[in-house]
Amino acid sequence: MSESANQIDRLLDIMAALRDPSGGCPWDIEQTFRSISAYTIEEAYEVADAIEREDTLDLKDELGDLLFQVVFHAQIANEQGLFSFDEVVAAISDKMVRRHPHVFGDEAVEDHAALHRAWERHKKNERQAKQREHSSLLDGIASTMPALRWSSKLQKRAAHHGFDWEDVTPVFDKLQEEIAELCAEMGVANNHDRITDEMGDILFACVNLSRHLDVNPEHALRESNRKFITRFAVLEELLQQDGKIM
Repeated sequence: MSESANQIDRLLDIMAALRDPSGGCPWDIEQTFRSISAYTIEEAYEVADAIEREDTLDLKDELGDLLFQVVFHAQIANEQGLFSFDEVVAAISDKMVRRHPHVFGDEAVEDHAALHRAWERHKKNERQAKQREHSSLLDGIASTMPALRWSSKLQKRAAHHGFDWEDVTPVFDKLQEEIAELCAEMGVANNHDRITDEMGDILFACVNLSRHLDVNPEHALRESNRKFITRFAVLEELLQQDGKIM
């Protein structure tokens, strides 16, 4: 058995011990899928943060925390007779082999565009295999992901099936239209719900514009956030030099 397999088995044993009703950790024992889902999301964000900071030591630590979340969910599932960690690993292994027939099979791809089409085709087949009555082409896109990412995924899926503007001009016009609608609603008293609705439409239109300009909206906004932090820090320093406090 490889060292990596030994370490995974060790982690699985640790998780089982933490959840053991006769001697485990009270906090770990009482957790459910739902109660730890927020921690799972948080750990994924911390992985992304370490990557953006280019801190590889922290990345190693955060990847471990994220792996622990996978093991935690698998342990809860195993206790309920739903599935095991081995089944989780087998499922993702099978999926990757299935989605890469150009690597693990005889299918040939000429370029990145053909590769993307093949990937989407295999994903579509998987979705169809899971489809229930009254299913939608937008099914399977998790609504719990960050709103910008969710919006982007929805729009890409719809565009893939032909629901899209032909070029960027009407997309930009749509954004201006939504801004005008917000301005109109702002002039009406006690209209917070409508203002919220129009703000959502503006954000949705911004994501669509980003897609047509080949810009990752999440990355663009994060960069603007970092820019704001840097500029704010400069302002604080200037005020300190003048003996002032914000």
